[in-house]
Amino acid sequence: MNRCAIFDCDGTLVDSGNTIHRALGLAFADHGLTLPPREQAQKVIGLSLVEAMEQLAPELESERHHRIADTYKDAFVTLRGQREVEEPLYEGILDLLDALEKRGWTLAVATGKSDRGLRHCLTSHGIHARFVSLQTADRHPSKPHPSMAVTAMAECGASPERSVVIGDTGWDMGMARAAGCGAIGALWGYHDSAELTAAGAQVLATRPAEVLAFAERMVAA
Repeated sequence: MNRCAIFDCDGTLVDSGNTIHRALGLAFADHGLTLPPREQAQKVIGLSLVEAMEQLAPELESERHHRIADTYKDAFVTLRGQREVEEPLYEGILDLLDALEKRGWTLAVATGKSDRGLRHCLTSHGIHARFVSLQTADRHPSKPHPSMAVTAMAECGASPERSVVIGDTGWDMGMARAAGCGAIGALWGYHDSAELTAAGAQVLATRPAEVLAFAERMVAA
């Protein structure tokens, strides 16, 4: 049975917060709404789009949440076409992927991004092919539902006992625990230590270089 490391994308692999907040602002403005401050808005990163809009604008009806989500997608595509999308890899991520693969870990991604958005992001950094399984909001319920993690493990030939989730939000930690995986909180992302711990993080990594040791302790070779 393989060992599987399931990564969140936004806030874990890449720092996309600036672009996400900009696209959210454009979408909200298009609908005559004011986006909450970034500190509040970034807390929904990691959720699927409709669920994110529900949290950012709970006073609106469901149909409007779907319309704003569609506008957000269009705004993001426009920014990408204008070469204004910024999604840099966090420092140390490439080294972490190298170290995990060297130790025989199978890599996967579980993200609130769309299939298209994830493909663009990973391809731009030359790491798309490194992941055996890519699970997105296009085909699954929003985190913390375990569906993405369960499917990733199945595609990687791994069991929950031999899998870990690495993510920066409480949604990631909730997904990990619901799927029976190890839960490693990434403190370089968008949720703080209290939020990660409350959602079920078993350990907290302050930087990517710490993740391998945590994962190896959770899942023996």
